[in-house]
Amino acid sequence: MPLTQHRVVWAAAALAAVAVGAGAWFWLQRPQPLVGLAAGNGRLEAVDLELATRLAARLAKLRVQEGEQVHAGQVVAELDCAPLQAQREQARAQWQQALDAAATARAQVGLRRSERDASAAQVAQRASELQAASTRLARSEQLAGVGGVSRQQLDDDRARLGSAEGALAASRAQVAAADAGIEAARLGAAEADAAVNTAHAALARMDVELRDCSIRAPVDGQVQYLVARPGEMLGVGARVVSLLDTSDLGMSFFLPEADAGKVLIGDEARLVLDAHPGRPVPARVSYVSAVAQFTPKTVETASERQKLMFRVRARVDPRWVSQHLPELKSGMPGMAYVRLRRQQPWPAALQPRR
Repeated sequence: MPLTQHRVVWAAAALAAVAVGAGAWFWLQRPQPLVGLAAGNGRLEAVDLELATRLAARLAKLRVQEGEQVHAGQVVAELDCAPLQAQREQARAQWQQALDAAATARAQVGLRRSERDASAAQVAQRASELQAASTRLARSEQLAGVGGVSRQQLDDDRARLGSAEGALAASRAQVAAADAGIEAARLGAAEADAAVNTAHAALARMDVELRDCSIRAPVDGQVQYLVARPGEMLGVGARVVSLLDTSDLGMSFFLPEADAGKVLIGDEARLVLDAHPGRPVPARVSYVSAVAQFTPKTVETASERQKLMFRVRARVDPRWVSQHLPELKSGMPGMAYVRLRRQQPWPAALQPRR
């Protein structure tokens, strides 16, 4: 064999050895299949909240910037509510007037009761005077029969009895009038108390409207957009701030029936984001679809798209979110992993890292 042919043979053998070695190295270094796990691709999802006005007013101040993290209850914007503040002061003055009127009405009830008590005492006195006049008249009539008293004295005693009867009837009429006065005073006091409640309700309504002048974040989140700017006149329901709810950050993915049937709500999950492949994110399954559906169009092959799949959602651990929020952004693509055997430990590659 010529020397040139020997060189070609040796070169071919060397190339074959290199190819075999490279193939063996690739086989040893390639990612090993994750046994006992199911996986699906998806994107981080968070709910978009549109913070809007509940009343028409001018936007006075924005207290946040785009991209800023906010906490539940934090004021993100303030409206100019000077007219409402004036109305609130007016409502408070009306409430105070109603309180004073109610106090006066209750005092009138007490006064009418005192008058009634005085009339009742007068009735007792007139009754006693009537009894005395009646006794005196009876004695005078007995004495008049034997000439013991004059005719004039008898007439005077009879007149005194009639006067006592008239005085008693008048006193009883005063008691009845006092009872009617008490009832009228009670009705006036009830109306005054109702006026107090009405004025207090109006004041409370103004307080609610004034609280609506401060737009607050309902949940922990991240400011996405500032829709309005200070100085703009906003109507009822006008959007001011677009907020991303990071308190419920998760990923939706699809699993075939054989795997989805083994996944339960509350099972542990791991999310591996393309932007942070070396930092698995701890999560838990928060939703498993009860109805099969076609896989999304992001699946490449036609045969896979024809399979019925179940949608699963894994919610990121809120404590992890609070510690790594800058790294987690809605829309990040990645893979979600769930265990098909709950007793199986997670592989080292899917163990969360701080």
